[in-house]
Formats: sequence, C-alpha cells, structure tokens
Amino acid sequence: MERGENLYKIIIKTAKPGLVIGRSGEGASKLRDEIIAKLKKNNISLPKDVRVEVEEVRTPETHAAIVGEMIAEGLEKRLPFMRVVKQALEKTTSSRDVMGAKITISGRLGGAEMSRVESVKKGRLPLQTLRADIDFAKEKAHLPYGDIGIKVWIYKGEIFADKKKKTQ
Repeated sequence: MERGENLYKIIIKTAKPGLVIGRSGEGASKLRDEIIAKLKKNNISLPKDVRVEVEEVRTPETHAAIVGEMIAEGLEKRLPFMRVVKQALEKTTSSRDVMGAKITISGRLGGAEMSRVESVKKGRLPLQTLRADIDFAKEKAHLPYGDIGIKVWIYKGEIFADKKKKTQ
C-alpha cells in the first residue's frame, strides 16, 4: 500500500493476474469498490483517488508466500504430504535466483492421531546472517481433521553482495 495526501494506491502482486482482473477489468473495479466500502465502514478518511494495481510475479516459485499457497492447495486436494513438499522444494531450488530453501509442515500429517513436524531442506540457508536475503512465509492448509501449518524459507543470496562487487 502506498498512501499520499490525495492518493491511496494498493498494489497486488500475484502469479495469476487474469484471475484478479477478470474480464475487461471488472474484477479489479469490484475489488476497488469493496476496499472503499471497508475503509468507510471502519471510519477511515478516504483520499480523493483510490487505485488498485495488479502486478504479475514473473517467477512465483521464488516467493515464499506463493510456494506456501501451492503446498496448501496440494494438501487440501488430499495429495500425499511428503510428495507435495518435495515437489515444491524442487521447483523452488531449480530457479537460479534461489540458493537454498527449507519447508516445514506440522499438524496431523496424513490424518494421524498424533501431530508431528516434518522438515525438508535443500541448499544453503544462513538464518544467523543479517546480510542474508531470506523470504519467509507462513500458511495454513484447512483439512477435515484439522489445520496443517506450513512454513517456507527461501534464501536468495546476500543483500550487500552487489555493492562489494562494484567496489572491487
């Protein structure tokens, strides 16, 4: 969200912009009207111009939130949990921008009585390094026997690595 004196801009980043925009932009205008209604309901003063922009994410497998949603979709379709997690990890780490990833799922995996935690990791994931560019997201998969929590970490390299190369 970007707020100015006369402008309130909401930027939605999605892997499938066609679903959000809809035919001839009617989905985006409907979404804009719903946002204005919510803001009025909460007694928030509206600026003159409210805009909704939809941006396409070129590589969705490098965004932790989108990977988490893909895993949740697979689990809700009742696919085997370990296969879904490993396939998502392979897709994520196959991108050249990604240097490492970790996916953790917890809950009543496979409908078991006792909940447990499963974790899969591939590549480097320096969680103690402040320079590390790590994208993190949490997601829930809603299943008939309870929710399954999903956590995704994606390591994309060091933040200051480009500046070091320029100075040398």
